[in-house]
Amino acid sequence: KATAASLRQQIAKRVAERSQQGLRTPGLAVILVGSDPASQVYVSHKRKDCEEVGFISQAYDLPAETTQTALTDLIDRLNEDAAVDGILLQLPLPAHLDASLLLERIRPDKDVDGFHPYNVGRLAQRIPLLRPCTPKGIITLLESTGVDLYGLDAVVVGASNIVGRPMAMELLLAGCTVTVTHRFTKDLAGHVGRADLVVVAAG
Repeated sequence: KATAASLRQQIAKRVAERSQQGLRTPGLAVILVGSDPASQVYVSHKRKDCEEVGFISQAYDLPAETTQTALTDLIDRLNEDAAVDGILLQLPLPAHLDASLLLERIRPDKDVDGFHPYNVGRLAQRIPLLRPCTPKGIITLLESTGVDLYGLDAVVVGASNIVGRPMAMELLLAGCTVTVTHRFTKDLAGHVGRADLVVVAAG
């Protein structure tokens, strides 16, 4: 919490400095489709954070029956909106929507979740721009402890596109020797027991 609060203070200061220089206030568009309870909580926190740091938050709360075409059209409009610096498409989406196609529709420079193949590819090539939020947040927390990550044996439990896989790439960038475990892994306990650092990205 202390690290997050410090980051919010730093961002709020930078936003205030931009305003003093006559620059536009950053804007974040958050798209929520349906009424998944966990997603609603997450999105409400993001909107509160935006308010705290001085961002303009645009809310797009859409019904669960929203079509692929309608959502694609909305993303296209937000891509072209100069007042929108970032687009967050909250996952999971209702089953009839193709999340992969929609995430790829977001302009890479507005992909604040870092899920676009362009941004994931840059992370894999060690030239990251926008990075998946949860893995980057974990690295920030680890760095705040002062622990030297270079050379540590790190185990990631879970291989999802959202956390597990990008987490492994972040740990590689940090100098760790990385093992990714998943549902087919044999002797999970053995891998975890030998690790210097364990990141659980499952459940």
